[in-house]
Amino acid sequence: MTKQASELKPILFVVSSNAVKGATGIPTGYNLAEVTHPLEKLQAAGIQVEFASILGGDAPLDGLEDMKDPVIVRYWADADFRHAISHTQCIDDVDPSRYSAIFFAGGHGTMWDFPDNAAAQKAIREIDAAGGIVSAVCHGPAALVNARRADGSLLVAGKRVAAFTNGEEEEVESTHVVPFLLASTLNERGAQHQNAANWADNVVVDGRLITGQNPQSAASLGIALRDALLA
Repeated sequence: MTKQASELKPILFVVSSNAVKGATGIPTGYNLAEVTHPLEKLQAAGIQVEFASILGGDAPLDGLEDMKDPVIVRYWADADFRHAISHTQCIDDVDPSRYSAIFFAGGHGTMWDFPDNAAAQKAIREIDAAGGIVSAVCHGPAALVNARRADGSLLVAGKRVAAFTNGEEEEVESTHVVPFLLASTLNERGAQHQNAANWADNVVVDGRLITGQNPQSAASLGIALRDALLA
């Protein structure tokens, strides 16, 4: 590692504002492990993180997860974290030039409010054009399916990526709930989706694009993002 954390601009963590799975009425939102596990790795290295969501304000949680997970327990008890995640910036108000990287956390909510959000796509395009890193985990890559580079080309075209797999979607019985299958759609956009076994820790780094498959990949993604930023 050659850079110091103090030299870096912050990383922008983006979470879903969508609290319901389409017309089903089933509650959803962002995945807590997919925020806290990368956050722990980055903060331990002294890297600053700021939070945004599609609508701003209090981000909806996709169910309170395993409170035996020490990382989740620590952050859920941390007043600063709880304030940050309940007072997120609206993505429309974000200045992408302030950030060295953008990270899209998952949770099923993302499947409805990430893909077509113009401000999220603008942030991706400008951070990528400035030489920054674009990253996402689990359903977070829903933000990437329509994202384009400054030259108009699809961001994921020709890139190796990881995301929540069709098999995992089937296992959680959401194949017919989500508006599209994420892994299939990434492939349709020209990506090379790297399919690992269900719930395997799978992170793919392809240049300045870093993606992970599922909640089990969140900590490893944080490490990969940290190492890329400090390289």
